[in-house]
Amino acid sequence: MSIPAAVRAVIEPVVAAQEVELFDLEQAGPVLRVTIDRPGGVDIDVITSVTRALSRALDEHDPIAGQFTLEVSSPGLERALRTPSHWQWAIGRQVSIKTIPDHRLGRRFTGIVTAATATTATIAVDEPAGEVVTFPFGEIDKARTVFVWDAKPKPGGKGTKHAKAARPTSSSTNDPDPEIGSSEEKVQS
Repeated sequence: MSIPAAVRAVIEPVVAAQEVELFDLEQAGPVLRVTIDRPGGVDIDVITSVTRALSRALDEHDPIAGQFTLEVSSPGLERALRTPSHWQWAIGRQVSIKTIPDHRLGRRFTGIVTAATATTATIAVDEPAGEVVTFPFGEIDKARTVFVWDAKPKPGGKGTKHAKAARPTSSSTNDPDPEIGSSEEKVQS
């Protein structure tokens, strides 16, 4: 069994037992990044609990040779889009895309994800307005969702008797509390 498959085999049941979703799993050199989520988001207590459970399971099964750092975090408000399942999740959401160098259409795009397959993402781009572009994943260098702030009047501003402070909004109900943002805990193993 390859290291990524062995690591996934240890991590998935532990995460499921903690009643959270495995949003992303990435091993970059000596760092193992585990990103978790659940409806309503995750807080530091959930991240701490999952980190402890994962640390015990990884120590017991030892699927990674040598020392590594375990990072457990929430996806945050602006989420990296790396896998087909990330793109499926992002349908209907605002995204920012950076294509590979010398791309025939340009380098940077923003827009709404309208469709995603196992190999492509289709975006209704902001500029030029009205155009829809399908990007093969191999042509995307980086992509992430874009958090859109709700524009509400400032407290005490013109035309507001008792205006409320502007609060962030998101098209996702799975985002953590905007006051908290992304949380992360690291464990050296």
